[in-house]
Amino acid sequence: MNSIMQIDTLGQRYGLLPSQVLIKADTFDLYIMDAAITFENYHKKKANSKGPIAPDLTQEELLQILKKDKTKK
Repeated sequence: MNSIMQIDTLGQRYGLLPSQVLIKADTFDLYIMDAAITFENYHKKKANSKGPIAPDLTQEELLQILKKDKTKK
């Protein structure tokens, strides 16, 4: 289902039919689309928020970051 949504998003963003996306698009297009949407979502959250925007990390990911930092010191 995720790939169908990516095809739809690429089509909407660049004004292409899904069949055109399947013929013309490659992984570079998906990479750019993902980066652009992530950037847009970040700025939307930032505009609607009163405090700093923190990334959505799991507790495990936060602990790994902390462990890496402690090993550097």
